[in-house]
Amino acid sequence: MTDATRPRVLVLRALGLGDMLTAVPALRGLRRALPGHELVLAAPARLAGACAATGTVDRLLPTAAPGREVPASLPWRGPPPRLAVDLHGNGPPSRLLLQNLRPERLLAYAHPATPAVAGPAWHEDEHERTRWCRLLTWYGLPADPLDLALPRPGTRSPAPGAVVVHPGADAPARCWPPERFAAVAKRLRGTGHRVVITAGTGEAALARQVAHRAGLNAGDVLGGTADVPFARLAALIAHARCVIVGDTGLAHLASAFGTPSVVLFGPVSPRLWGPPDVPCHQVLWHGDHQSAARPGDAHGSRPDRRLLGITVDEVLHAARDAMRAPRRGRVTGKATPASAS
Repeated sequence: MTDATRPRVLVLRALGLGDMLTAVPALRGLRRALPGHELVLAAPARLAGACAATGTVDRLLPTAAPGREVPASLPWRGPPPRLAVDLHGNGPPSRLLLQNLRPERLLAYAHPATPAVAGPAWHEDEHERTRWCRLLTWYGLPADPLDLALPRPGTRSPAPGAVVVHPGADAPARCWPPERFAAVAKRLRGTGHRVVITAGTGEAALARQVAHRAGLNAGDVLGGTADVPFARLAALIAHARCVIVGDTGLAHLASAFGTPSVVLFGPVSPRLWGPPDVPCHQVLWHGDHQSAARPGDAHGSRPDRRLLGITVDEVLHAARDAMRAPRRGRVTGKATPASAS
């Protein structure tokens, strides 16, 4: 069967790197259940490399929208998809966007504003990986929330065995103070660890500030003017000694490679976005585990008070524990490439 005649499945997940990685178990469930279909992921073009690395997607359909909004339209060509899957969220905009393509079948959570979709009930207090696997399982397509491992990248790491410190985040509410990241980096360097600082687009000044305070060189900073290319970033994380990071995409990348990590949470509980519950992934959070899963504003303009409660010593102790723990088993081999339309 050629690509032109294969039935197509369109999956909407037009968000960031971490969002895409939490959807990998669901994508794997779809791939196993529908091996003869072309699996198309609607996501930002900048995620093409990460999309290919999952080995689950045949093609990326580029999307564009400000912030975390639902795209206004999708550049879909040809006949309607055989199946459309809403992994984007629970609001009517994402449902209607897919319904406008007239798929033969649409899988989504139930919502009063879209009564034609008879999906399962949405649970607000649910881990993101579990949420999307539960959706597919309800429709008879089993998916395992712990099936999140990525194949080891073939690219050489720019700093094999280094401790990776990533001080940035999408919003100030999830940014631990740079002077504390610097103190952690300095003390780790003082005990013989190589430390590198990573930065996304627009985070060059932050990364340089942390590196300078930690006594690191300019060559110890990767990215900043632009994102680190995914192949290089993946190799760095896969072969790192440990990753110290806030609640961002890099935390999910460390989970996918089984790389020891310390993840700092603030406005959102780790029970929604945290790594697998294994010793090599250490979670720090000063929230109340019995209270609301989103006690703060994840997009707030200042660091969340729960995040500010985390101390330098806590992070260092957690890093020590993470590095001493056995690594979780990882998938081996190379991923199947995906193309962008």
